[in-house]
Amino acid sequence: QVQLVESGGGLVQAGGSLRLSCASSGLTFSNYVIGWFRQAPGKERDFVAAISRSGGNTYDADSVKGRFTISRDNAKNTVYLQINSLKPEDTAVYYCAAALLWSPTTPHNGIGLWGKGTLVTVSS
Repeated sequence: QVQLVESGGGLVQAGGSLRLSCASSGLTFSNYVIGWFRQAPGKERDFVAAISRSGGNTYDADSVKGRFTISRDNAKNTVYLQINSLKPEDTAVYYCAAALLWSPTTPHNGIGLWGKGTLVTVSS
C-alpha cells in the first residue's frame, strides 16, 4: 500500500504554532519531491511549500514565507511543515503530495500521490 498520511493538525489560537508531519509508506521516499498544499472551505487548493529529494532546496509560497518551514528526514520517510505565527486565514485542510518530477513554476502539475489531509483551525 503506497500512501501519504498527514498528522499534527488541530485547533490553535492566532499567533500559535503547529508542526505537521507527512509520513510515507510503500514508496522509495528519497525519489520524490514532497509538497504541502492547503484548501479552505469553498476555496481552491493552494500551493504552500515543497522540498527537493535530498532536502537541499525548498520552495515557499509568497503568502507563507517567513512563517512556514518545510523539512524532511529521509531516514524516517517523513516530511514536516513547521508553522509559526498562525493567522485565521491559515485555516484549511493541509495536504501533502509526492511528485517524481516537479517545478515551482507549475506547482500543481506532476503530483502522483496525495494524502487525505489534516485540518488546521486557527481561532482569533
